Amino acid sequence: MDKWIKILTWNCNGALRKKIDSLYTLDADIYIIQECEDPKEASDKNYKEWAKNYLWTGDNKHKGLGIFAKEDVKLENLVLESNGLRYFIPCRINNDFNILAVWAMDNKENYEARYIGQVWLAINDYKNLLTDTILIIGDFNSNKIWDYKDRIGTHSNVIQKLAEHKIDSLYHKFYKEAQGEETQPTFYLHKNISKPYHIDYIFGSEEFSKSIESLTIGKTEQWLKLSDHMPVIVEMELGNNMDSKV
Repeated sequence: MDKWIKILTWNCNGALRKKIDSLYTLDADIYIIQECEDPKEASDKNYKEWAKNYLWTGDNKHKGLGIFAKEDVKLENLVLESNGLRYFIPCRINNDFNILAVWAMDNKENYEARYIGQVWLAINDYKNLLTDTILIIGDFNSNKIWDYKDRIGTHSNVIQKLAEHKIDSLYHKFYKEAQGEETQPTFYLHKNISKPYHIDYIFGSEEFSKSIESLTIGKTEQWLKLSDHMPVIVEMELGNNMDSKV
């Protein structure tokens, strides 16, 4: 993998095997996909061929969290104590930087640890990862507008904690928008165009935020028929900003 890198996150809303043709058009180096089936358990030959280089976690073989990459990208699963966190994958990319893949889910056993509460627990449990160059990517199921809800940590708490490590949302850096005031939705409740929200994020260390060439969100005309989430896609030229760590 050279200094140019393209990464996306997308909650595919299940049945990824039927949707990979759309991902081919994006030609990313690394895909973070929520609600996807376990390639090891899949019977679809095209899906297994596409998913040659991957990490996956989940309780249901039909819907989990996966990291998929081109064959020249080394994915090293960082086996860390999870303390019951279900849908997070910490990994090392080409021995260059870390990724923490996210699918923030419900928690029926602990109401206050639902959704953004899961992310709050994860960034505290995996705090050693935050001291290195890192991307935290995925479906957070959260926005500042829901800070009033009772959680172990609010959306704003998470933003503040990450900012202490100079880790920021690349979307908000690139478009110069404030948290909770996003103009581009990533999710449409029940695929209803009149119910838009911004709940999918790519957070990155300072080296990444300085390296963004483009950051786009998939258009509803193409993606809403496939999922209630739009892909979030970032392209970066790592260059000199990463020379000390890559």
